[in-house]
Amino acid sequence: MPVFLPLLDERAGGLVEALTRIGPVVVPPSHISNLPENVQYSITLENSPDVDVDLILSWLNEGVEKIIAPLNLAKGLIAAGLPSSRLSLLLDVGNVSAVTDTVRNGVSGVFLKTPVIDIDLVSSVSKFFTHSSIYVLSGTSFPPTTSNIRELLAIKAIPVIPASQLTLSYTTVDRINIADAFLAPVVSDRPDGLFPTVVTSETGHSLGLVYSSAESVTESIITGKGVYQSRKHGLWRKGETSGATQEVVCISLDCDSDSLEFRVKQHGAGFCHLNRQSCFSDISGLSALESTLRSRLASAPEGSYTRRLFDDASLLQSKIMEEADELCRAVDKKDVAFEAADLFYFALTKCVQVGVGIKEIEESLDLKAKRITRRPGNAKPQWVKTPTAELTPPQAETSKTDVIRMRTADLAGITVDARVELLRRPVLKSDEMMLKVKPIIDDVRARGDVALLELTAKFDKAQLTSTVVLPPFAPETIEIDSDVRAAIDQAYLNIRKFHEAQMDKETLIVETMPGVVCSRFARPIARVGLYVPGGTAILPSTALMLGIPAQVAGCKEIVLATPPRADGSISPEVMYVAHRVGASAILKAGGAQAVAAMAYGTNSVPKVDKIFGPGNQWVTAAKMLVQNDTDALVSIDMPAGPSEVLVIADHTANPAFVAADLLSQAEHGVDSQVILVAVSLTSDKLAEIEREVDVQAKALSRVDIVRESIPKSIIVKASSVEEAIAFSNDYAPEHLILHLENASDRVASIDNAGSVFVGPFTPESCGDYASGTNHTLPTNGYARQFSGVNTQSFQKHITSQQITSDGLKGLGPIVATLADCEGLQAHANAVRIRLSTYQ
Repeated sequence: MPVFLPLLDERAGGLVEALTRIGPVVVPPSHISNLPENVQYSITLENSPDVDVDLILSWLNEGVEKIIAPLNLAKGLIAAGLPSSRLSLLLDVGNVSAVTDTVRNGVSGVFLKTPVIDIDLVSSVSKFFTHSSIYVLSGTSFPPTTSNIRELLAIKAIPVIPASQLTLSYTTVDRINIADAFLAPVVSDRPDGLFPTVVTSETGHSLGLVYSSAESVTESIITGKGVYQSRKHGLWRKGETSGATQEVVCISLDCDSDSLEFRVKQHGAGFCHLNRQSCFSDISGLSALESTLRSRLASAPEGSYTRRLFDDASLLQSKIMEEADELCRAVDKKDVAFEAADLFYFALTKCVQVGVGIKEIEESLDLKAKRITRRPGNAKPQWVKTPTAELTPPQAETSKTDVIRMRTADLAGITVDARVELLRRPVLKSDEMMLKVKPIIDDVRARGDVALLELTAKFDKAQLTSTVVLPPFAPETIEIDSDVRAAIDQAYLNIRKFHEAQMDKETLIVETMPGVVCSRFARPIARVGLYVPGGTAILPSTALMLGIPAQVAGCKEIVLATPPRADGSISPEVMYVAHRVGASAILKAGGAQAVAAMAYGTNSVPKVDKIFGPGNQWVTAAKMLVQNDTDALVSIDMPAGPSEVLVIADHTANPAFVAADLLSQAEHGVDSQVILVAVSLTSDKLAEIEREVDVQAKALSRVDIVRESIPKSIIVKASSVEEAIAFSNDYAPEHLILHLENASDRVASIDNAGSVFVGPFTPESCGDYASGTNHTLPTNGYARQFSGVNTQSFQKHITSQQITSDGLKGLGPIVATLADCEGLQAHANAVRIRLSTYQ
């Protein structure tokens, strides 16, 4: 890793070339044109929040190392499928709590802006971003000291130093010398304090071993010449007398910071004083071939074969095509190596002829490796031939890496441990999330509406004067398209019909023994909070699924919380549903702050008794935290995790239907869990399902999400329906879909599932929206002990008992005996004092 990262701007001036010799740099888009060629650099978008995604992709394809983006832009780039290896997050240290796991897992670096360099704070933050490189940009007007640099590197954090704080002159309070910063961590175990230095060629081949000092390294960085420290004669400027000078390509430290590597372009006879390229051995392989060809280009005699190759473009082209054909025909390892060597010879001849060397080829390979958008890779028409018995040319097809495919496992002969692994979900770091949401909850609890408004501005980017909307709702806020209204109205009727049937209306009355009557009756939970995820999304379905059972149960207060859009409004579709279900208040806030407001109440937000609804890990952690706080006196519906589906399919299954059902959950998020249990399916049938998954996925707008979720999903082969259902019961999926012959007969065997979808014409989507069942279901295996949200979720049950005097005569002695057994004298006395009045 670099010792420090320079942040360049228009003030960088003469620093640029020196800085690029010791590592990568960071520039804003406006400064790209000022960089030398072949420089490693990243682009910061701190002041360019509206840059086009296509432009970002073009930068990365052209070799930009990373894009450094503020939080909101980073979220968009992650959603657009930008590889995490090419994206870093620009983050104020005070906003760490706003980073979701999706963002944390979607970046490989974090540029942390801090007021000052606080090692403890940086160390704490780095523990959260465990898989990312940490870069620290201090807000002070003076640079980090060498001591600061060492302290940061010790915790694996890299300082970012603006060009305005760097200099080629001596270090001052305001500026640090580039070499001083670079050498800050370097240590020497030699009495003379020199650093062992390996000198290599442009392609990384060793040339020799020398020593460096702080003085020699400083001069090399500034001048770009190979300068070392002779143990006897002081500074040694390589080639000053022999003419075998060096141009420094880059200088780097080893992993222990006790030796250096100088990568150089060597001129003259070579590095060694014996006029050889290397002190260790003669060069070989491709480097030797390049050297020979360069020599022959300059001096090959007229009429020689090499001269003919250089002078006759037609001959060289023919030889390249001939050798390429012979390589394609070769089968034996020895023959393949032989023909490849011939092809390399003629290909490198072509390169040397036009001034291209191995270094440029390697640079081109590195650049290609950095591309993030690629062509299909199909062969050009002139190279696609009809297969012959002698040679079958490669078929022009999509690269295997482009196929969206699930992993496969087989239950036959599987070990207990391997089966446990198949059933395992990704670990949800709930403790870590609790620590992140607690400050938000504490803030809302302490400062109420003031904190809520500030947090809504911070996280939802909406500037509000009030977060609560009370009925009656303005007509213009619930105006929606007539087709959407009709769909919502029908869904409302279906869902209400099914949830009304669940009502526990009758009082249960049981006489357990003569004169002893016990009863149980339901009452609605008075005040409920419904969390509907939102922001830029529109989720009226969740508002229906939570609002209708609350309405049916007879809850007196229904507080619906949903994140506002940037303009402070709520989507009219959600507003319309809130109107239909009789919401008593709408809270325009999302995340942990909304959960806290409903749990504790504020001046404007009514406190609730139970909180329902799905959400991201922030929402889930907040719900679990407030439920465990006895001061809040609030319960929740259930813990939540990533969406999941398990599909059981046999020979009757339609591959297109199965693939569509798998993808309907896979598109939810990169952490969605998708499992297909294949019951004795043939390889052809499985291949057909996999083809359908690939084809349908590529037609989806959210294909980039699917590309990540499907490869982490599994096809589990089972030998029977019974084995498949046993596996499903152990997995306890949120959604279970049965593509089985006589599927309805198999429902009786299902013990653990959030909701079951029976037969080929029952897609999970219907349950999500309008069949009548509820789509708020237990995930992460909680279907073993939790039900999905239903009408009774919004009710509580109260028991009562009434005993006559005769009933007490029969029951009382039993109670008194048991109370005596437990040593609870007052319990027994409460019975005996009554019995004594009738004796």
